[in-house]
Amino acid sequence: MQKSEKLEHYFTKPSPWRKGIQQLRAIIKDTPLEEDWKWNIPCYTINGRNVVGIAQFKNHFGLWFFQGVFLKDKKNLLRNAQDGKTKAMRSLHYESLEAIDASILGQYLIEAIQNAKDGKEVKPDRSKKKITIPTELESAFAKAQPLKTAFEALSSGKQREYTEHIGGAKQEATRVRRLEKCIPMILKGIGLNDKYKNG
Repeated sequence: MQKSEKLEHYFTKPSPWRKGIQQLRAIIKDTPLEEDWKWNIPCYTINGRNVVGIAQFKNHFGLWFFQGVFLKDKKNLLRNAQDGKTKAMRSLHYESLEAIDASILGQYLIEAIQNAKDGKEVKPDRSKKKITIPTELESAFAKAQPLKTAFEALSSGKQREYTEHIGGAKQEATRVRRLEKCIPMILKGIGLNDKYKNG
């Protein structure tokens, strides 16, 4: 499917939020942003920089500002997906079409575009963090050498994705369930988030 087809499908497929995301798209199209398709969502850029994306979920729809941390947010509308973890990205949630205020959203977009032009961005932390292997994964390695070999062949980034995903669950049963889902992917040399990176 071509990029344009993916975009049209996203905005026209049956969804409780279809009119809402179409409205957001119409507002963004009044700006200089260019429409693109990344990470399986519509993404809007300027001068090659990611500025904002449109996403819809079960209970809401909205926008993701890639460098939203720099927005003044005078209306106090932006949310941080994970406090302490998400450094730059901020989201703007809507639960109804009526909640969209085009003039307020326009102000946020103008500011985000200017910030992108000014090169404001949170640089990703490239420092090498020690990878801590969860007990459940260690046990699986002990039982299956091919799994250990396949894991060690992965890039450190992919190893970290798996260890944080498996070890991040509070309950042991959840960690075991996550491990079982991850094993076939590790054996194939696939990263946990590869499917989102190839959109």
